[in-house]
Order: sequence, then C-alpha cells, then structure tokens
Amino acid sequence: MRNLILIISIFITISLNAQESKMSSSETENFKNQIKKVSKETKTITSDFVQFKHLDFLTEDIETSGKMAFKAPNWVKWEYINPYEYSIIFKDDVLLINDGGTKSDVKMNSSKLFKKLNQLIINSVTGDMFDNEEFEISFYKTERFNKVILKSKDKKLSNFIETFELYFNKETGAVVEVKMIESSQDFTKIIFSNRVDNSQLNDAIFTN
Repeated sequence: MRNLILIISIFITISLNAQESKMSSSETENFKNQIKKVSKETKTITSDFVQFKHLDFLTEDIETSGKMAFKAPNWVKWEYINPYEYSIIFKDDVLLINDGGTKSDVKMNSSKLFKKLNQLIINSVTGDMFDNEEFEISFYKTERFNKVILKSKDKKLSNFIETFELYFNKETGAVVEVKMIESSQDFTKIIFSNRVDNSQLNDAIFTN
C-alpha cells in the first residue's frame, strides 16, 4: 500500500508540472474570480490527505496520512492516522493537540506570527491566498491544473515558510495539493483526495 501511494503521488506530481506555462492577465483574473467564488460558497470541507515531509539529510521523505476537516470561518482539524495517531485542531484562537491521548492546548492570540500561520493554513485549504500585500504571487497553468506560487514578503514568516505552491483543479477550483517550502528548502507537501464540500459537520469533530 505504501508503495502504491508513493507511485500515485509521483504520477500526480508529474501530471501537475506537465507543460507548465504562465497565465495571461485575463486568465489570471478569471482564475482569481473562480477561486474567490468557490471559497465564499464553501462552508465545510472534508478530505483525505497524504503528507510528505522532505528533509535534506534524509534519503526518503517522511510519509503520513489522515483526514482533514474544515468548517467556516476558521476551524480546521488535521487528523493523522498512519503511521501514528495524532490530531491538531485550529479553532478560533486556540490550537488543540492530541498526541495519542496526551492532550494540550496553545493560545494563539499570544503570538501574531502564530495567528498569521494559522490563517495561512486555513487559506491554503480553501485556496483564497491572493493577498498581494503579503506575497509576491505568480500564476501558472497546465492542461489539467492551475498553479499559484506565493513568496512571502514577511521576513519573520519566511523563517518558517518561505514559499507556498498551490495546485487547483481547473474545473472545480478545489485545492488538490499544497507545498510549503522553508528557507532551508526543506518542504512539506500535502496531496488531497476524496474531497467533499458543504456536508454537515458536527461541532464535536473540532473538540480535543
């Protein structure tokens, strides 16, 4: 199963980057309008995900998988299932962590940077990340996907995440992959699958 997921992820990555070219001004404007419309209409998201953590000193990426849930305006749960059980919930101004039954919480309002990172994570799930004041933004397209590269202008933020790369399904406007690149060029890549929008989500999902 691990090898099958790896093969699928490699195939997706090759497909995402095939025949990449820069969008024209009109294509960029149409795409941004599409994503803003999708983001505005999306009240909940559930999705499976596979995450790859690339560290330069390791020969293989660290692979984890699980489920993600989002509820507007700002609740997100990342539930890691394999190879270990671990969950992170971003809820209002609190970060809830459950590490195999050991629970803790962090008040995010004590750190502006932490709050900004939280908002970026939420925006990367919904796809609405087109703030020109925060990023230098470039728009690209392939036959099947649209790609956005966002380079942070904030020096403090760039110490954590220097560049975001987002891949969107052209037809639906849904985010299918997020790549977060650190200043060291290590990165985290998340590939989404089986996404469902606007289903009923019980608030209890977002409790620790």
